[in-house]
Amino acid sequence: MHIEPGMLAQSRIIGADIAAVGLLLTYAPALIKRPALWLRTALAAIFFSLFMQAFHMKVGPSELHFVGAMPIYLLLGFLPTLFGFALGLLLQGLLFEPQDLLHLAVNTLSLVVPLMALHYTLGRRLKATLDVTAIVKLDACYYAGVTAMVGFWLLIGEDATALADWARFAASYLSLVLLEPVFTVLIVKGVRQVRTSAWARACLDERLTAAA
Repeated sequence: MHIEPGMLAQSRIIGADIAAVGLLLTYAPALIKRPALWLRTALAAIFFSLFMQAFHMKVGPSELHFVGAMPIYLLLGFLPTLFGFALGLLLQGLLFEPQDLLHLAVNTLSLVVPLMALHYTLGRRLKATLDVTAIVKLDACYYAGVTAMVGFWLLIGEDATALADWARFAASYLSLVLLEPVFTVLIVKGVRQVRTSAWARACLDERLTAAA
């Protein structure tokens, strides 16, 4: 989901910077007022960074990453995931891929805009008893949003990108839609076995640790 350096004009990058900063500032007060979310945000950033580094490969005009979006969202909650994505991309740029810092805001928007759309629709209707079908639906909707955001950046990029190249990139994310739900189900079932422990209540989202 990374947009490579040189694909966007400086004016587009500045616009993305303004949009990303404005979005994060909008949600910052809600995060600041809940210290319990600070640890979860740090965990989201760390896990996201580890997931991205664990598997990534160039596909067409962008990259396929193992994002781990649904495990992070379901275990840690919306706000920690939102800020965790931004911090995780910053961490990745500082430690592993400094060239990606140029498009930090662009790549952040590619992840958090679909997350917001998901959270305010399907996410708000989630029940405590998650099943595989619900998780597959979450993954499919989220990664459809991510690939659409990448398509948007390519559409307004400096050079034209063939539709077939974007379609090849988008199709690669089908692997995540198929594989990530299995990973998510295993993790969710595992943590529910210990959801009453003190560390689980401190680290995990209340919807997950509530009695099912």
